[in-house]
Amino acid sequence: MAVHYSREVAMPFTVRLRGDVFTKAARLAGFRSDYALAKKMEINRSTVARVLSGDLNPGPAFIAGALHALAPMQFDDLFDVVRHDRDLDMQHDARLMGDSARPVA
Repeated sequence: MAVHYSREVAMPFTVRLRGDVFTKAARLAGFRSDYALAKKMEINRSTVARVLSGDLNPGPAFIAGALHALAPMQFDDLFDVVRHDRDLDMQHDARLMGDSARPVA
C-alpha cells in the first residue's frame, strides 16, 4: 500500500519529544520505569516506549500526561515544535510496512 502526500494535507509543523530532558526529568521525579511513569501519565506503557524510541510523535494525551506527571516542567522544557519532515515520515511508513510483512514467531 503506497502512502501519498499532497501539499493540501501536509502538516507544516509537529511536536517532538526532547527525549534526553524527558528521561532525566522522569528519573529526577522518582520514576524508575516506563510503567510507573505511564501509570502516572494515565497512558499505556507502550505509548511511552514508542514516543521515546521515536516511532511515535507525542499526541495530546502524551503531552498532557507528561506535563501532569513531570510538573513543574513546562511544554518548552520537554517538547520542541519542529518543521514536519515528510521524508522521515515516508521512511517510517516503509519500515512499518516491512515489519508487518514479517512472520510472527
